[in-house]
Amino acid sequence: MKIKEGFILRKICGEFVVVGEGLAQVNFNKMLSLNETAAYLWEAVSGKEFGKEDLVQLLLDNYDVTPERAAADVDKLTAIWLEQGVAE
Repeated sequence: MKIKEGFILRKICGEFVVVGEGLAQVNFNKMLSLNETAAYLWEAVSGKEFGKEDLVQLLLDNYDVTPERAAADVDKLTAIWLEQGVAE
């Protein structure tokens, strides 16, 4: 999996949002809101190929969470990213 080019994480009024920039994202007319943990994962893997295991390990390394909870959260997050078209 990879974050698609042209999607940028910004902090706007204290909130993390993903916005599309450039001609390739001209049809992306929304902002995707991320919580602090999702924004951390976005920044950690932006510009890189990654898999579910990579995201789970990032959560395990940086948060007090069980492997099962981390995996479930990653499944939900990546489903949203794919559904919204910001990752492939």
